[in-house]
Amino acid sequence: MHIPDGYLSPSTCAVLYAAAIAGWYSALKRLKRVLLSRVVPLISVFAAFSFVVMMFNLPLPGGTTGHALGVTISAIVVGPSGAVLAISIALAIQALFFGDGGISTLGANCFNMAIIASLVAYASYRLIATGAAIGSKRRVAAAAIAGYLAVNAAALMAAIEFGIQPALFHDARGMPLYAPYPLSIAVPAMMIGHLTFAGVAEAAISAGLVAYLQAADPALLCNTAGALPATEEASAITPAATNSLRRLWIAVALLMVLTPLGILAAGKAWGEWSPSELAMRQSAGQAASAASNSVAPSAVPAGMQRLAKLWTAPFPAYAPTFVKSARFGYFLSAMFAVGILLLVSLMAQNLVQRRREVRHS
Repeated sequence: MHIPDGYLSPSTCAVLYAAAIAGWYSALKRLKRVLLSRVVPLISVFAAFSFVVMMFNLPLPGGTTGHALGVTISAIVVGPSGAVLAISIALAIQALFFGDGGISTLGANCFNMAIIASLVAYASYRLIATGAAIGSKRRVAAAAIAGYLAVNAAALMAAIEFGIQPALFHDARGMPLYAPYPLSIAVPAMMIGHLTFAGVAEAAISAGLVAYLQAADPALLCNTAGALPATEEASAITPAATNSLRRLWIAVALLMVLTPLGILAAGKAWGEWSPSELAMRQSAGQAASAASNSVAPSAVPAGMQRLAKLWTAPFPAYAPTFVKSARFGYFLSAMFAVGILLLVSLMAQNLVQRRREVRHS
């Protein structure tokens, strides 16, 4: 679901960057009143959680892979605005440092997986869970349904963005310039795996974490609007809140230790191939096999080849060149990203504490 550079036209990227920027601005504006609360540290921990969750690849039909997003539990705990920022931060780190998703398509990926998925997850959860007690099983079911819908909504948006490229952007001979597969291939190829596996994984993660929080820290489930009243700002960073954050970071650390399991599933996600990989799949007839028997274009699109090398990540494919073991390199990549986010969280908490001291001095 991480769209690489070259799969979308520059104009499509510009439109989706504009949509993403509007979403980021709206999220920041809604959270502006509570930047002194524990929302900022929570955004950091859920960004780390999402990053790690997306490292666990699942085998999908057609020889490709997929993954959950971790967006639903973020939306439930910190609200849609917090989730938009948390998932966007995770996606930005993936693109900048590891080449997972493109730079030109970062706006598209954030629009799909951070904005659309967060809104669908939050709206679905609220619609089903409204009126239920915090410890109700209905909230667990609501989280599962919200997770399933959110991942599939994001996948559908990506499929549509892929699928409209050949119709809108082609050369004089009618050959696609960017993503070469029409809607008739892109939508089934993306949706089959997400409807059957990735959506179920997100549902299970979301339901399991809500059930866990109901028992371990139900206070985190009381703030599904993602904003604290102004009167609570002064007491938002409490020992209990600090303990909640510590438990969440421990959970992320435990999950991070298991990240080498994420590369057991062979293959890449559909539509995330480099030009050379795409050419190989086209010649083998594999790129469209998950969706239909349509014949794929024989050559890699010119626009894709031109934009594919727009950015070279320092640690492409989560494989640092100085590490010989793929599994250890994968684990180090997770450590690096989580370390950055933990540092940001600690700096945010320190800033909160200093501003509180200044305000009360």
